[in-house]
Amino acid sequence: MLVIGLTGGIATGKSTVSSLLRAHHVPIVDADVLARKVVEPGTPALAAIVRTFGPDVLLPDGTLDRPRLGRIVFADEGARRKLNAIVHPAVRREMFWSVLRHWWRGERMCVLDVPLLIEGGLWKWVGKVVVVYCSAEIQLHRLMNRDNSTREDASARLNSQLPITEKIKYADLVIDNSGTQQELEREIGAIIKKLRDAAGWSWRLSWLFPPWGVASAIWMLSWRALRRSQRHKSHKR
Repeated sequence: MLVIGLTGGIATGKSTVSSLLRAHHVPIVDADVLARKVVEPGTPALAAIVRTFGPDVLLPDGTLDRPRLGRIVFADEGARRKLNAIVHPAVRREMFWSVLRHWWRGERMCVLDVPLLIEGGLWKWVGKVVVVYCSAEIQLHRLMNRDNSTREDASARLNSQLPITEKIKYADLVIDNSGTQQELEREIGAIIKKLRDAAGWSWRLSWLFPPWGVASAIWMLSWRALRRSQRHKSHKR
């Protein structure tokens, strides 16, 4: 099975692309959805958060008070690192099991929708990296319109993130979302065809022979991780 990492920048339209892929019956593993799932009441991650930050981060019904926790970690980088150390491994485990379930069902490919695919290093462990792109000016205006924010506030948010032009350096495929919805839909159709061609028949064969498939997947991902690391180093020169 071909595992595809989908990412982009804020207001580039990654969520729209993810929805269009899902409409074409492409399996999606959404990291944001899993991030909420792993901190539901009764989960080990929520218990660890309460031990670390105290019971005040819970609402009366036992669910996580996200705004309160957000205020704590936003103002304290050390607290943010502690939270990430709890949540990120839990999300990655859920992502792994979600991908495994798709593989077991015989899917030819699935998409990992991960906002921080590049920053978190997960780009090394997917078969293809797809980056949703639009120009910086379009990105800025979309963010201003979406959040009803000033140009200064929107610029500050964009400047706090890895620029989309940097993410493109990691991409195997780029989806340009600078145009209309119709143009994006046509581009999605072309991208899906490329991904299905890349998945090929060998992924289905690996599903029929699980031990061979697992060994093949490990070898291929390791080789691609090395190749991408070398390519990224060449971009830095």
